[in-house]
Amino acid sequence: MKSFLEQLGEPGTCRFGTWVKLTTPETMEMLARVGFDFIVVDMEHAPHTFETAYRCIVQAQGLGMKALVRLPDDQGAYVQRILDSGADGVLIPRVRHAEDARACIDGMRFSPLGSRGLGITSRAGHWGLKSTPDYVRHGNTMVFRGVQLEDVDALEQAAQILSVDGVNAAFVGPGDLALSSGKPASHPDNVLLIDRLLELCRQRAIPCGTAVGDAAAARQARDRGFSFVMVSNDASIFAKAAAALAQELHS
Repeated sequence: MKSFLEQLGEPGTCRFGTWVKLTTPETMEMLARVGFDFIVVDMEHAPHTFETAYRCIVQAQGLGMKALVRLPDDQGAYVQRILDSGADGVLIPRVRHAEDARACIDGMRFSPLGSRGLGITSRAGHWGLKSTPDYVRHGNTMVFRGVQLEDVDALEQAAQILSVDGVNAAFVGPGDLALSSGKPASHPDNVLLIDRLLELCRQRAIPCGTAVGDAAAARQARDRGFSFVMVSNDASIFAKAAAALAQELHS
């Protein structure tokens, strides 16, 4: 089975997923059955614990979706446990400098590339059934290690950040960029910063992703050159459907 990185490397590919904020694994079943390609368990802006994230990862992968995790912060304290849970990869939030990425990436790869500890009896090691060489090879070469560039300073330093050994994906948050710049996401200055990031990713042959609110914006992102797009989130999908139903009932 191809890794998420390998899927994103297929020519002309764009994968669509959504953020997972609700802590119930049943949500994974609903998302898988309607055709989402992947999910990102949000430990930064949602009340996920390690255990709830773990349950979502297991459920999503069992149903054929890829499962990423957005870490709570850029410090990397959760990295070892998240990767040993078998997650397909992680997003590191609020990366502003190359040093931020380097410190977190170090804990995602095994020696001599990094300092990740050997956990062969974990789920990522198939509970000890996977050979140690295969476990190490997969951890060092197949795990998605994405940096989130969310403000003007980060995007202006994108070349240095993407040059950090081990970074193999990028993500830009248009909402945070707009907040940082004080300009709408559609402002030419912000558009230029994002276009530069996309070009840097193309030059390095690494996938670049973003987040949008609806299907029309997702298609636009795909056509713009993004390799993976998060569309809304499970909580908002439910809330909007519930609001529309309630409005119809009371009209």
